[in-house]
Amino acid sequence: MTKETKSRDLAEPADTAGPVGEVKTALTRFVSEIRSLNDGLNMRLQQTEERLTMLDRKSFAPAQKQMRPQLSRDADLDAPHQKAFDAYLRSGDDDGLRGIVPEGKAMSTAVAGDGGYLVDPQTAATIQSVLRSSSSLRTVANIVHVEATSYDVLVDHADLGHGWATETGATAETATPGIERISIPLHELSALPKVSQRLLDDAAFDLESWLAGRIADRFARAEAAAFVTGDGVDKPTGFLTHNAVANDIWTWGNLGYVPTGATGDFASTDSADVIFDLVYSLDAEYRANGTFVMNSKTAGALRKLKDGDGRFLWTDGLAAEQPARLAGYPVVIAEDMPDIAAGAFAIAFGDFAAGYTVAERPDVRILRDPFSAKPHVLFYATKRVGGDVSDFAAIKLLKFAAS
Repeated sequence: MTKETKSRDLAEPADTAGPVGEVKTALTRFVSEIRSLNDGLNMRLQQTEERLTMLDRKSFAPAQKQMRPQLSRDADLDAPHQKAFDAYLRSGDDDGLRGIVPEGKAMSTAVAGDGGYLVDPQTAATIQSVLRSSSSLRTVANIVHVEATSYDVLVDHADLGHGWATETGATAETATPGIERISIPLHELSALPKVSQRLLDDAAFDLESWLAGRIADRFARAEAAAFVTGDGVDKPTGFLTHNAVANDIWTWGNLGYVPTGATGDFASTDSADVIFDLVYSLDAEYRANGTFVMNSKTAGALRKLKDGDGRFLWTDGLAAEQPARLAGYPVVIAEDMPDIAAGAFAIAFGDFAAGYTVAERPDVRILRDPFSAKPHVLFYATKRVGGDVSDFAAIKLLKFAAS
């Protein structure tokens, strides 16, 4: 066989006769079809990738614009109130605040300059956060936000009458429940922090954080005192302001108390028993959410109390955010509670979420005063808040007296 004939036989397997030739022919066709199919898939995949690339370029352009750092004009568009408020605080320029159109958002709407301007949302949130985290009755009381000048509470402090009826017997009329209406007026709470104009001119000075911290500190201390001992005259009514009577003769409108059995001290024997007497003087519906309220000096004395088996009644919280517990119930340290003394109501126990209500407007106003304390600038910050006992059955007191 010549070299030319051998080459033709290898290049043209279809001409080969016999079963072997048929298999080679079928295999060649199969490989050819696979290659054609693969080429078609690759072409379609490339076209799809090109389309996706074009779509990504079109959609990524606006998204990339939104992801850019917020500088100058972009920041003004996203936070007009914050920029305008900062300008007002630093230089007294209120044109930006006056130009803000009300949109129904209480924390981002400017008000008349004579009454001050609402602080920007971030500053307001900082103030509210500090107030909530402060050691005061606010941490356990019922907090409501209102837009009116007062908040009314309707309390059903008498059971609805009931009776048993038969199929043929006459039904007797039952007693009606007693409804008590408690009105909590809102009072204006103010703070007056002062700063120099030179510091205001310093762009690196974080004015909003400084102002929020000063305002929150003043507000927190004033509120904490008023919620405990406020007389209700231009300030909230503290729960200790209400008349207290022995729990055995308790009536609505008064707070019931349990005596320690010794004047200005715990009883000399079984000292810890009075703590349990106080706890169980509260009805079961309130006791489940009970909290002790006292100041630091009283807490120091209670840490030494032991039960009959020699175990301490006081246990510290297992975590940093958890409160200490007395007889299994959480303790709130309120420094405005009175010290242990003769006849003092140094410890309170109750469900304060039911027993005491704090009503407030959710906005803080600031008025800039560059004239009254030259060369310093005063910031007159105000908010409206009120508080009072809303359920006299939900709070009990411990009186350090013989009876």
